[in-house]
Amino acid sequence: MAKCVMVIAPHPDDETLGCGGTLLRHIAEGDMVYWLIATQMDYTDGYSSAQIDKRQLEIKQVGQDYGFADVFELPFRAAQLDALPLSKLVKSISDIFVQIKPDTLYIPYRNDAHSDHGCVFDAVSACSKSFRYPFIKTVFAYETLSETGFALSVDAYGFNPNSYVCIDDYLEQKLRIMQYYDSEIGEFPFPRSMQAIRALAQLRGTQANCHTAEAFILLKSIR
Repeated sequence: MAKCVMVIAPHPDDETLGCGGTLLRHIAEGDMVYWLIATQMDYTDGYSSAQIDKRQLEIKQVGQDYGFADVFELPFRAAQLDALPLSKLVKSISDIFVQIKPDTLYIPYRNDAHSDHGCVFDAVSACSKSFRYPFIKTVFAYETLSETGFALSVDAYGFNPNSYVCIDDYLEQKLRIMQYYDSEIGEFPFPRSMQAIRALAQLRGTQANCHTAEAFILLKSIR
């Protein structure tokens, strides 16, 4: 039976860094996959019209390359979610969940260094209660290179995955899709580099007895 999957990305590129190979595998296996982007570039934050237009083109190209069933963009400003009442983010995400009724969610790790990631995690937590959203059966947290490994909280246990997806057949396409975000990519050892993305996939592969994998924390599972 086909699944209805939704990946929630605080910013475009998080979905590819965190679980691009897994999303490609879902689609190849016949699942419906949706992409929800929580923030947008805004003129008031100093982004030029050329930067905003380029980002919209990137989103279009990435969405087409994956073959997402649909793409949703929330109107909130990037790097400003912590200044937004959480209730507004919750309401926006809830409305989309009720419309699509996904059974599987991929969300950012709560203790990432970027505050937007924590806000998205908290909002999704409020939108995944079984008595209000009974269609949501499985929730995974993904890791994001440049964010997950840089949190300084001594109270956090760190990203300790307990679920893995082999992406041997999908890593090269993931890397190709990531190249649409050329302004976000740097030279190794920059964490958002092709070499670092491949290295993390290989590391996770060794933990799952395959060549390459993506790793997750399974947060919820109802069968």
